[in-house]
Amino acid sequence: MRADAKRNRERIVSCALGLFVERGPGVSMEEIARAADLGVGTLYRHFPDRRALVEEIATSSLRCLGVEIRKLREQEVPRWEVLTRVVAFCAGQPFALIKAVADGDSMPQERLALQNEVDGLLRELMQDVQGEGSMRDDISPVEAVEILSTAVCRPGAREDDAVTRVMLDGLRAKASGR
Repeated sequence: MRADAKRNRERIVSCALGLFVERGPGVSMEEIARAADLGVGTLYRHFPDRRALVEEIATSSLRCLGVEIRKLREQEVPRWEVLTRVVAFCAGQPFALIKAVADGDSMPQERLALQNEVDGLLRELMQDVQGEGSMRDDISPVEAVEILSTAVCRPGAREDDAVTRVMLDGLRAKASGR
């Protein structure tokens, strides 16, 4: 691929990612092209349809999340802190978009494999947090991942918004005697 074509493709993906995180899955291809300061024809030369663009973003975001979880789990910090850093990372990703297009029947194999891998990493993290005593023990790691998904897989999710704060507070183990 020519250098200018590669730059255009990267600009498209970057602008689409930003718009999807900010406004959710309803962003049009024309808005993406405009934000990238490119013509719609250029966008469609790189991505023949919206689904192709979304798939690239979804696959890339899931791959980055897997890398981030592994990197954070290697750090010598309390597991609860790792969880809050994962939540912060997720809030900056277009997971509302990914969830909106995640119809398992037609999910590409690569994305399905990445989704399963990330879900497994998140369950392991929840087990670590629970084992540390930071997460309540009446919620299973699977349920905790579902709760996390609900909080961060919505348009406009932020690490410090009310829904995310309530989710984290609800998962947190209560100190004895309270």
